[in-house]
Amino acid sequence: MENDIFRELKYLAFTARLKRISDNMLYNAKDLYKELELDIDPNWHLIFMMFKEKDTLTMTEIADAFQISQPAVIKIINKMKQKEYLIFTKDATDSRKQLLQLSAKAKENLPKLEKVWEAGRKSIMEILEGNETILEQLDEIENQISKMNYKQRVLKNLQDD
Repeated sequence: MENDIFRELKYLAFTARLKRISDNMLYNAKDLYKELELDIDPNWHLIFMMFKEKDTLTMTEIADAFQISQPAVIKIINKMKQKEYLIFTKDATDSRKQLLQLSAKAKENLPKLEKVWEAGRKSIMEILEGNETILEQLDEIENQISKMNYKQRVLKNLQDD
């Protein structure tokens, strides 16, 4: 890419480059699903994968596994329910707790979806060819952020100057 301001700015544009890559893949996935006539959103596949491991999940379990907020999970889950991919039931021991399960529609579509996701996994491997250590680098970035987040580091560096 010629004259790419993000590349020129290097570390100052780090988050912008990550977002650009993420957005590019997200919008391509949305276009792909539309072209394949799949009525799902790209961020649902990880939830489907969780249901392969466990038949029943709670919103809290999903939020904890993804390390995202409950409201973000609720938004995704409600869309999945609206498209009839999830069934909600009340917990027999705690009526405040909603239990989630894949619907018959979800189970019926799962083999087709898994085929698409496997092709997606292979595509990501092709994109990363020669750069497989990026996952280890992302692990290290997340570890560093868990020790001291960006805001804390900036404030510390401001004090040090």
